[in-house]
Amino acid sequence: MDDKSNKLLLVPVLTVLFVMIGYQYICPAGSTSCRFGNGESVQFSKYPREPPDPDEDGSFRFQSKFNFTREDIERHVNFDIKGNDVIVFLHIQKTGGTTFGRHLVRNIHLERPCDCRAGQKKCTCHRPGKAESWLFSRFSTGWSCGLHADWTELTTCVPAVMNKKQKKDAALNSRNFYYITLLRDPVSRYLSEWKHVQRGATWKTALHMCDGRPATPDELPSCYSSEDWTGVSLEEFMVCPSNLANNRQTRMLADLSLVGCYNLSSMSEERRAELLLSSAKRNLRRMAFFGLTEFQRKTQFLFERMFGLHFIAAFTQINGTRAAGVTVGTSTRRRIEELNALDVQLYEYARELFSRRVQYCHHQERQEERERKREQRRRMKQQKTSQIQQQEDGERKDAEEEMELAGVTEDYSSQVVSSSSSCV
Repeated sequence: MDDKSNKLLLVPVLTVLFVMIGYQYICPAGSTSCRFGNGESVQFSKYPREPPDPDEDGSFRFQSKFNFTREDIERHVNFDIKGNDVIVFLHIQKTGGTTFGRHLVRNIHLERPCDCRAGQKKCTCHRPGKAESWLFSRFSTGWSCGLHADWTELTTCVPAVMNKKQKKDAALNSRNFYYITLLRDPVSRYLSEWKHVQRGATWKTALHMCDGRPATPDELPSCYSSEDWTGVSLEEFMVCPSNLANNRQTRMLADLSLVGCYNLSSMSEERRAELLLSSAKRNLRRMAFFGLTEFQRKTQFLFERMFGLHFIAAFTQINGTRAAGVTVGTSTRRRIEELNALDVQLYEYARELFSRRVQYCHHQERQEERERKREQRRRMKQQKTSQIQQQEDGERKDAEEEMELAGVTEDYSSQVVSSSSSCV
């Protein structure tokens, strides 16, 4: 009886041990995710890992919290630099836009490269054969729509500025404007802006135009009373309620007309935040291209793939920024995330959309490479078949010639025999 009880007790013990060993295999120590039977994973990192490559038909197995459509992911721009197309760079502060802007005017392989002269801040980026600019950016046209103009300002201003720059005797052509921008991790961007302001930057000459007028001092009260905010502490920087560093990326990408521009009394704070985030996501999704500061090589790859333009030198990932050298505590970081709650949500949205677009482009590249190899094999097969056919035709022709020659010889021989017989 005791032996039977021991055997019954041994079964659940062995089962538990088996489950524990299996769990350690599936979820090893130090892993950031645990995979379960349905193939899904539980993430412990702040941002989800990049989704896997798409299936052969271009669909994704990755279960996303965002309902991206194939049109959102499959992006291609038929950019015609010789026609009437214009790239418009929306430069958000402290997102690496200065470096990217220089890439646009100095580092693209063009039939007619931009003319960048020493000592001049702007370059001349004309189309091949035309005295027209194909690029609207800080380093090509300057701050023509205001210092660090946002989406609301640019979409209103750019067409008029481009028409004004065109020669008066030239017909006004309809243009296609392709908006691009860069985004950055919200906490890193916020700390970088703080360090920049601490050194004396103000951007106080920015226009903040919306619905035909600039923001009033009452709508955008200054955070400092002197000429600038030099030496400001991080605590002081965070406590100012009108600090435009808060949720800067969301605000600069949204249509501010939807929320009454800078008039905060036009609706509730919750409704305003909802509209701003929704508009920023929509505009970002519809832009011709956006990149992420934290992924320089992928940003280069995606831009080249989208526009069919290729950079001369590869982008470099610089992690040793001033923001990277700032150490903040957990509570301070949490406070920065609260102040930039919209930017945190926008960046999460942008990061997944960016990853999916990059992976889709890689998938398309692999398909194109396979198609090139298939076409190459097909041509080689055709060439080989043609060579074999030519060889067979040559052999057949040689055989026919030999048979014809043999016939002539036989006929000649018979004639010689006949002639000899008649002479006898």
